[in-house]
Amino acid sequence: MKYYELTFQIEPQSEVAQDVLSALLADIGFETFMPMEDGTLKAYVQQDFYDEESLHGLLKAFPLPDKRIHYDIIEPEDKDWNETWEAEGFEPIRIDNRLVICDTHHDTTHDDSNARRILIHPRQAFGTGSHQTTRMILAQLLDMQLEGLSIVDAGCGTGILGFLCLMQGAKHVVAYDIDEWSVQNTLDNAALNFSPHDIEERLEVRLGDASAIDGETGHDLLIANINRNILLGDFARFSSATRQQGAHILLSGFYKDDVPYLLDEASKHGFTLEKQCCDEEWTMLLLKR
Repeated sequence: MKYYELTFQIEPQSEVAQDVLSALLADIGFETFMPMEDGTLKAYVQQDFYDEESLHGLLKAFPLPDKRIHYDIIEPEDKDWNETWEAEGFEPIRIDNRLVICDTHHDTTHDDSNARRILIHPRQAFGTGSHQTTRMILAQLLDMQLEGLSIVDAGCGTGILGFLCLMQGAKHVVAYDIDEWSVQNTLDNAALNFSPHDIEERLEVRLGDASAIDGETGHDLLIANINRNILLGDFARFSSATRQQGAHILLSGFYKDDVPYLLDEASKHGFTLEKQCCDEEWTMLLLKR
């Protein structure tokens, strides 16, 4: 596959701004991100998926108004941009000593702790557990009673949020992602963590945007780790997919300044705030109807 390499210069430099930019770029098709020692961010996108108009719109509406962003674009030599990541993997990620996420190169079966363990292929789908938003959602799920619940994992990425729900006793998980690669990654990772029978009976993975859950009703919990604009646009579908009383929606992927917009939209569908937590500017909301 042929890629473009874009080098973004953020002024003034900020790790938070790099995180924000990476998350937004992922929503418009960028796959791999490399923060550089000089403060720039390199990002890679398949040429077939590159949309300059969407990129310009993203930068114009960048949610941190004090930042100026410039970029250069080149066509690098053909190579497998995930090659190093897949060859080396990542160090195990621990959540409150209750959950360990590891890859096939750093298996922790020898670990004597009682922590739950999720094994994933070392590929660069968003959601390995290293990002603050994913970690906040995982910690929240560990605190919830999920036994027997029906759950939607919106924008499943690697699949780990839905996997934890199943490990916590959820009856069934419907997961979807707009990216075909992420859907396959979720299926591959499911095979590492569950029996074929469990996958067939308790997990359904779909390709598509939020229209993938059109017609779904009565789910107890919906999880979405996506940016603010997509959450706002998809909330009506989230509401329709969840039961009319007692349902929860667990959201992250946005910043503290986005919270009023999300709560306003949630209130239109009968949801109120049950819990809010932050890690730096990244924020998580637990909503209940």
